[in-house]
Amino acid sequence: MKVDVLLGLQWGDEGKGKVVDVLTPKYDVVARFQGGPNAGHTLEFEGQKYVLRSIPSGIFQGDKVNIIGNGVVLDPALFKAEAEALEASGHPLKERLHISKKAHLILPTHRILDAAYEAAKGDAKVGTTGKGIGPTYTDKVSRNGVRVGDILHNFEQKYAAAKARHEQILKDLDYEYDLTELEKAWMEGIEYLKQFHLVDSEHEINKLLNEGKSVLCEGAQGTMLDVDFGSYPFVTSSNTICAGACTGLGLGPNRIGEVYGIFKAYCTRVGAGPFPTELFDETGDKIGALGHEFGAVTGRKRRCGWIDLVALKYSVMINGVTKLIMMKSDVLDTFDTIKACVAYKLNGEEIDYFPYDITEGVEPILAELPGWKTDMTKMQSEDEFPEEFNAYLNFLEEQLGVQIKIVSVGPDRAQTIERYTEE
Repeated sequence: MKVDVLLGLQWGDEGKGKVVDVLTPKYDVVARFQGGPNAGHTLEFEGQKYVLRSIPSGIFQGDKVNIIGNGVVLDPALFKAEAEALEASGHPLKERLHISKKAHLILPTHRILDAAYEAAKGDAKVGTTGKGIGPTYTDKVSRNGVRVGDILHNFEQKYAAAKARHEQILKDLDYEYDLTELEKAWMEGIEYLKQFHLVDSEHEINKLLNEGKSVLCEGAQGTMLDVDFGSYPFVTSSNTICAGACTGLGLGPNRIGEVYGIFKAYCTRVGAGPFPTELFDETGDKIGALGHEFGAVTGRKRRCGWIDLVALKYSVMINGVTKLIMMKSDVLDTFDTIKACVAYKLNGEEIDYFPYDITEGVEPILAELPGWKTDMTKMQSEDEFPEEFNAYLNFLEEQLGVQIKIVSVGPDRAQTIERYTEE
């Protein structure tokens, strides 16, 4: 058996949570492979809205195994709050959720360090969510991390050593803080974590595949936030691309099957960083209002712009995308004209590839297409799509070289239309 991978192709917030929830009935296992509680996956169904931060989106399917992989960083306090809220709403987790012992823990001092580092950068700040993600991955790479498995072995000693090291850094930065409440909630989270299946996830996931189980790997954030291939340094601290599923779960490259790439019918970005197609006018405000573009975790307003096909082609290439999924098509229902970036102008030269640096001097070259001016939210099959919308889909497929297999026309699980169903 091979695993299928589902990931975002833009700057995050593409709607991965909903798609995982839609696809999970086809799979036995859902596994999260990177990121931390800085990203929220929003799911809406049966009149309820849920935001998942660390827990895989397959948790709502009662018969599925859900795995938090070694590539994830986990905050025990935030995890406890998230898990207890889900259990209170009738979704038992302890028999459904397995957590890798090799996943790194976000310590209370990581969150303090995150704030201290951002404050020290001044105007050059990246715009982190303040959840301690970057400092945790820094400790992981420098071989100073504390892992989930450590809570079962010499935990007090390992925690004390990491805390002392962080406090020395904070002292050097002359940063004032109070750890009392953070640490209290965190320690309660550690005790809560011990109630779950703590596993060697690389062995578990390969064993499940060898038993013929189908696995969907769930990524967080988006390709353009990848630490290596995104718009560095305005990126996250992990590999958000398809390769991250291998390193974040312990899978060989030959185990990868379908790669589902998710994108919005337009573009958004949260926080600082370059955004070539960003709109600063009424059109951008209208997209934001219609799309309810506010961060699921941070509540921050998202920057909005037209779809960027230069960046999207780049994402399709480095991920090996085999099927595309377009979200929030309905947000553009009322526009007379839809625009799409098909090339950049950089230093007076027109280019159709994603360059090393897009922080300065990049101008989008926009193609215009007629809007469909139709309410699509109640449509149930592609046969109902207006001619102009089909033209938009065909244009995108020609540009990207991959079929758009699924189209979302609203936030609910039911507002999802599969195309090419005859295949």
